[in-house]
Amino acid sequence: MKLRQLAICTGLVMMACAACAARASIGSANEPLRLLGRTEIPGYTGDFDHVAADIADNRLFMAAEDHGTLEVFNLRSGAHLRTLTTFNTPHGIFLVPGTHRMIVTDSGKGFSRILSTRTYRVLGRIKLAPGADSSVYDPSTGRFYIVTGGGDVGMKVSYLNEIDPRSGRLLRRLRFDSNHTEAIQAEQHGDRLFVNIADKNYVAVVDKKSFKVVARWPIVGARTNLSMALDEPDHRLFVVTRNPTRMFVLDTNDGKTVASVGVPAIVDGVFWDAARKRIYVPGAVGEVGVYQEIDPDHYRELARVPSAIGAKSGLYVPQLNRLYLAASPGKRVGGALLWFAAQPR
Repeated sequence: MKLRQLAICTGLVMMACAACAARASIGSANEPLRLLGRTEIPGYTGDFDHVAADIADNRLFMAAEDHGTLEVFNLRSGAHLRTLTTFNTPHGIFLVPGTHRMIVTDSGKGFSRILSTRTYRVLGRIKLAPGADSSVYDPSTGRFYIVTGGGDVGMKVSYLNEIDPRSGRLLRRLRFDSNHTEAIQAEQHGDRLFVNIADKNYVAVVDKKSFKVVARWPIVGARTNLSMALDEPDHRLFVVTRNPTRMFVLDTNDGKTVASVGVPAIVDGVFWDAARKRIYVPGAVGEVGVYQEIDPDHYRELARVPSAIGAKSGLYVPQLNRLYLAASPGKRVGGALLWFAAQPR
């Protein structure tokens, strides 16, 4: 995520720390998420960003953006395996299907890289505008999308880049008059991409075929829409904002907001659990908000599950029924990886 949006409010974190520690020692067998383990990452300061899972080879990758590294873990045990150091400011990680390659988006001075997942050697570079950050893969088309540009690299515009992930070749580029463009979601049974335009407080709807913006859906009553998840069968888009911290549920038929709920503060990810009809929203204040879909227009908060201070980004892996969280230390020293089991309804 953009660095200027990732500064953790020190006072808020300090006030939440004691409360979260107390609740973490209590725990509840009835909570929708059960903590399975925690791996400490000593000597690290700053922020972690996106997380990716290689289920076949039992590995988890975490982008340590302020450290300039990629941290590699055992997916099931959580054991830290190694640190990769060929990066400047890594953000997104994508494992290219049918290959032993991964793409790591990098907003630093270097290019985004294509790496071997066997040797971790750099096999190629993807040359784009500076500021490569959020990304998404669209299995229905085999295309990979990366956001670049923005205020963090001194640009007043941003771009959505369409990439052939096997070759790393840039196919098309769409310009936004925005200095902060964030999360992307892709329909699998439709022709649309949804893009958070965070500085203008709207969701851009992009037609995959024409690669043009066909609609703009405003987020009314909040600013800085960073995170996004999609429930395509029920035509619902979940958008989480920072100011204030809320989750907005949009109807993808017309873009109208059908529900809105408060969520934990300072969020960098929102995850849809299709099997349980739940949404997981991790906040840096040390808790995960868990929300149950009653029907597509109504949602109920189930719990605020204790996690760790700074745990605002991560990944839900439905094949394992696990939620992984990267706990960023900010100005403190030492981060952590946490993982939870999603409990039955």
